[in-house]
Amino acid sequence: MITKMTKYSFVLLTGEKEGFLEQLQELGVVDISRSVKPIDSDSSVMFHKAERAKKVLEFLEGINYTKDADAEAIAKTTVNIEGDPVDFIEECRAKLTELHAALAHAEKQLQATLPWGEYDKKALDGLKDLGYAIRYYAVDAKKFDESWGELYPLQVVEDNGKKVWFVTVAPKGEAYSFPVQEVAAPEITSSEAASDIARIKTEITDCKAGLLNAKDYIPAIKEACNSDLVELDRYLAKEAGEGAAEDMITVFTGFAPVENDAELVEAFEKMGVLYIKEEAVEEDNPPIKLKNNWFTRQFEVLTGMYGMPVYGEYDPTPIVAPFFLLFFAMCMGDAGYGILLILIGMFLKYKMADSGLGKMHGLVTFLGIGTLVIGLFLGTFFGMSLAEAAWVPQWLKSCMIVGEVEVPGMGMFNIQMLLALGIGVFHICLAMVVKTIGFTKRFGFRNTISTWGWTLLIVGGIILTALGMMEVMGPVAMKWSVIALATVSCLGIFIFNTPGRNPLMNIGSGLWDTYNMVTGLLGDVLSYIRLYALGLAGGMLGNAFNIMGTMILDIPIPGINWVFCIVILIFGHVLNLAMSCLGAFVHPLRLTFVEYFKNSGYEGTGKFYNPLTTDKE
Repeated sequence: MITKMTKYSFVLLTGEKEGFLEQLQELGVVDISRSVKPIDSDSSVMFHKAERAKKVLEFLEGINYTKDADAEAIAKTTVNIEGDPVDFIEECRAKLTELHAALAHAEKQLQATLPWGEYDKKALDGLKDLGYAIRYYAVDAKKFDESWGELYPLQVVEDNGKKVWFVTVAPKGEAYSFPVQEVAAPEITSSEAASDIARIKTEITDCKAGLLNAKDYIPAIKEACNSDLVELDRYLAKEAGEGAAEDMITVFTGFAPVENDAELVEAFEKMGVLYIKEEAVEEDNPPIKLKNNWFTRQFEVLTGMYGMPVYGEYDPTPIVAPFFLLFFAMCMGDAGYGILLILIGMFLKYKMADSGLGKMHGLVTFLGIGTLVIGLFLGTFFGMSLAEAAWVPQWLKSCMIVGEVEVPGMGMFNIQMLLALGIGVFHICLAMVVKTIGFTKRFGFRNTISTWGWTLLIVGGIILTALGMMEVMGPVAMKWSVIALATVSCLGIFIFNTPGRNPLMNIGSGLWDTYNMVTGLLGDVLSYIRLYALGLAGGMLGNAFNIMGTMILDIPIPGINWVFCIVILIFGHVLNLAMSCLGAFVHPLRLTFVEYFKNSGYEGTGKFYNPLTTDKE
């Protein structure tokens, strides 16, 4: 649900702005209307300073050289950090990138110079000064002709059986034609190249040691970053104030949860600030703070990904939560993978609790539980069909949704596919009901007659069809119910869709809406087949890896066959789990953002509740 907000208007002397905002930050619950991005050069400087610190912190926290080839040397090296640690880390990081590039070049140089061995540069320069040209060649051993030594002043430098390196010396200006393409002369000797590599590796070790030592500055950098963000937040709030009376006074507008009213009134009275307190309304566009139970709260991140509701809307999270869980579980469709997700959620909670990913442990765990339960009903466990397994108890098999069912007049259909379509129909009908109620609340019944007409026609029609199939209603009652429903719905859709407008224009508008509604709803319902298709694909791929693993066991090499079998099963199911998770997240998200939100009229253009506070982490 959306937390009720109170609107506060503050009137202050211009000179009191800074102190007042500092006090609001200490309270930590008032969201002053302000920009969320830099608005001038001063705020840009503060913003980029904080962003630099964030990037440095992210980089530092990811550093781990325990598995580095020079881990011992890195750990023993001490580097003194002078000046701003952020500057040092950025410079060290950039230098490390350059050193790795230089190391790759030096190693390439070493491989190129090794065949030429050691040589005296002064002697070679002396020959050049005397008017001799030195040319370098490298050819395949099969192409090297021994007779070249008799025809040319040639000296073989290296012959490894596969390739031959040699040089020729001839006076400059002398007619010279050699049947082999010349190669570039070595820039340095092999010992010089080896020396460069050793020097670069030492610098890399020093650089890594410096970064490792810099991890001691993480708390200080975090504190400085938070201070910069607090200062930036206060600055943006200060600049958002509206000046009046020739800028002698400044007016601020802020919002805070209703539950904090008593605390804030007491604080404002002590501060002696002039303020006006009133109930926030949709026209004020107050920030949105969601308040949900322990289960629904885990799915608020999904609502935030699309956009927060505006103040007059409804919070979609209580509906998004169970349906996204169901959709994800059906797309995964495997109880074994559900167990793995639960274990991953526990790992995130106890081993990565402070990280951004660790804070998602609740969502991952719930998705795992849902996948485990739905996977049992769908009869799949690590790619195996539980319905065909002899070790599965009969009572559990009887609960499984497997096999085919006959649809009168249409033939046999997979029961899981029909279930997916049925869920889609229910989901869209629920969206239409939510839209009708929400729009009526926001805009009044008079302006939502068309919405009511479509909801009655589609939802009511489905209900009547279901009642007829179950023979709850007799033919006569069904006939008059259909007539009444159709009449009322058509009046809302074609006649009274826009009160006060020409009826002919309303009819034209209704016909256009009918075309869009029919084509759109058909596509929307069919989109839910993906719930069945993804689960089927994941199960088939998991079963394929199982078959591959069991085939390996047929190889008559005891021990080795089991090793390869286990490797294939682990690799295959880990790969399938990763791909299934990706599909099971993206596609239900699409069903939520497109099919549900579109049919429920959800806008999602609200602002996040972002109070002034001294803690911006």
